[in-house]
Amino acid sequence: MTAAAFVMLIVAGFASGLVGYVTGLASIVSYPALLFAGLSPLQANVTNTVALVPVGIGSSAQSGKALLTDKRSLVRLGILSALGGVVGAAILLVSPAESFEVVVPYLVAFASVAVLAQPFLRRLAGHREMPRSFEVGIFAVSIYGGYFGAGAGVIFLALSLVLTANPLWRASLLKSALLGISNLVAALIFAVSGPVHWTAALAMGIGCLAGGWFGPPIVRRLPPTPLRIVIGIAGLGLAVWLAIR
Repeated sequence: MTAAAFVMLIVAGFASGLVGYVTGLASIVSYPALLFAGLSPLQANVTNTVALVPVGIGSSAQSGKALLTDKRSLVRLGILSALGGVVGAAILLVSPAESFEVVVPYLVAFASVAVLAQPFLRRLAGHREMPRSFEVGIFAVSIYGGYFGAGAGVIFLALSLVLTANPLWRASLLKSALLGISNLVAALIFAVSGPVHWTAALAMGIGCLAGGWFGPPIVRRLPPTPLRIVIGIAGLGLAVWLAIR
């Protein structure tokens, strides 16, 4: 890998970390950047999973105290995310990619619409929260995150905004932490069994760590409604890109 490609991946990693925390769409930057650097689709996929782990580390280090208000729930969700990451990584390594990627654009599009319709959906739910449905959803999305991951952040946000009463900034922080856990366990499996491009993962990981660190204070200062609309529209754009790529 050339020095220029290494620097490009650091910059792309920073953008991925920042965009990933703010919108949940880190892979819309990181995955194409890895392909542009010359990696094959499979190698870019597993390298992307490894490289995005620092996003969760950076954001959790920046605002970790806000996550600790309900430690028991956080531990339970973390375990579900880890188990989902293991299952998703195993599926990737033993099955053809086409068997799962066919439904990916539809999942991302559905989640993006849910983000856009969040106020209406929350009114339907009233003041009720649906923790069991939320936990099942976290496990399912963690499987997807361990398998492919592009758009997983948007799906996490949709689940949190619709099934819980979390404000957008806390939903973003929870999303980054849980996706970080799912990515971490999948990355450990890929480190042993997958074709990780370690130089590319290092370069992008450096940028992702910095981007994840700067994400939380930015989100807390942004108005939630315009940000939610941007996330939903960007998610629909990612769904179209995934469908035609």
